[in-house]
Amino acid sequence: MGNYFAAVSEDVQNHLKQLTGLINLPNEEEALEILAKSWLEKEKQFISKINQENMEEVETFSADEKRGSLIMTFSGSLLTIGPLNDNGRYIEYLSIGLRTDVPEKASKNGSILEKDIVIGEPAIFSIGPISKSSPVYKIAVIKEEMEPEEEEKLLSDVTQIISNEFTEINKTITD
Repeated sequence: MGNYFAAVSEDVQNHLKQLTGLINLPNEEEALEILAKSWLEKEKQFISKINQENMEEVETFSADEKRGSLIMTFSGSLLTIGPLNDNGRYIEYLSIGLRTDVPEKASKNGSILEKDIVIGEPAIFSIGPISKSSPVYKIAVIKEEMEPEEEEKLLSDVTQIISNEFTEINKTITD
């Protein structure tokens, strides 16, 4: 195994091993190295952007938390969890764009978290655009208090920027 694969945590390594059969890439060892390299670049972009937007990382996100959050999963997918309102939450899921077993993008208003979101466990939805995510790697929340509409817009904008960066990273894998 190469340097990139060795640089990711064992949990991420195990998850990437599960993905190799779901992605159209060369032999498994080469695929793992390519996936790990892109994953590390995505992690760097995610951390950079949440720091730039004055967001903070948390270990858990309560199902009844009023604020929203931005989540990166072990597979490198993104979840935008909008602020809680009377109808639930707006939730958007963006796949890593390489997998064939999940939608590339899905969103739903009125989504409901089935339970608290915890690092290392899938996010599970009783109502949502997906039923559950890959295990959660990072959870970020906005530090300052905002109006829900303003917070939802900021989370959506940050997600779009990170998603575009992730798409560019994916192009290096598929080219």
